[in-house]
Amino acid sequence: MLILRAILFSILLPGFITIGMPLLLTPHREIENPAAFTLLAFGFLLYLASLLRFLDAGGTPAIFLTRNFRWIVGSEPDNMVHGGIYRFSRNPMYISFMTVTAGMAWLIGSRSAAIYAALLIPIFHFVVVLLEEPHLRRKLGAGYEAYLRSTPRWIGLPNR
Repeated sequence: MLILRAILFSILLPGFITIGMPLLLTPHREIENPAAFTLLAFGFLLYLASLLRFLDAGGTPAIFLTRNFRWIVGSEPDNMVHGGIYRFSRNPMYISFMTVTAGMAWLIGSRSAAIYAALLIPIFHFVVVLLEEPHLRRKLGAGYEAYLRSTPRWIGLPNR
């Protein structure tokens, strides 16, 4: 059931954000730049690596704001998601969203989708800083504080 909820979550939220919106913003949907499939593949693999860490921790990536829809998309794990790709970024899933969205904009040659992809950067940053990190500090306590000190918010090498 957890895997089914993760699939539903992936279709409804990341699928809409990263693929649905660029297509809605683009009047013509022809493949303009086949090389963009490389960026899309990287973003999808990063998402899959992130999703598997969530499943391993016992939940789905459904953020706490979706708690009214748990029966569809599951809920965040009770345990902290770390290790694997989460050693190099506390937010690889958001990075995967931005990567796939940029790849879609490049693939279909859409300026509107590219602007949308660029706007996701500050939006995701504020969601992480103002909503998710305070929530996880309250929920996970000292272990999360240590994780904050050792792992970059976006991309980098872990601190010792």
